[in-house]
Amino acid sequence: MPKEHKLRPVWRGMKARCYNPKALKYRYYGARGIMVCEEWKSSYRAFYEWAMNNGYADGLTLDRIDVNGNYEPDNCRWVTIAEQNRNKRNNRRLTYGGETKTVSEWSEITGIPHAVIYCRIVTHKWSVESALTTPKGKRRRVSA
Repeated sequence: MPKEHKLRPVWRGMKARCYNPKALKYRYYGARGIMVCEEWKSSYRAFYEWAMNNGYADGLTLDRIDVNGNYEPDNCRWVTIAEQNRNKRNNRRLTYGGETKTVSEWSEITGIPHAVIYCRIVTHKWSVESALTTPKGKRRRVSA
């Protein structure tokens, strides 16, 4: 195992977010009760071995599957930044046609800009169906 592998700063950052009140993002992690499992907290080697056996690759980031859960093997995975951005607490999720996706995902699927969908839902109080099926630039029909 290399002495200063790219994973070491990831491991340090994960622990700082959870246990150091002076860390920049502590309020989003440790202050909310997010912890690191004892195995990873006490052993970089254990974290490193888990990472190597569970999809770590350059360019991927450590993501908690349950954003309210702890850093532990069953709740972590390696994902792209785009995937990680879809798994944030502040994402608005919309259900349409039996599928629940973030506004960003619906934007990619429909071709309607994220800001347009968001504005239709939040500002104008459109139904999810109207917000996702009315082409950009068109006004929805209001039935009498």
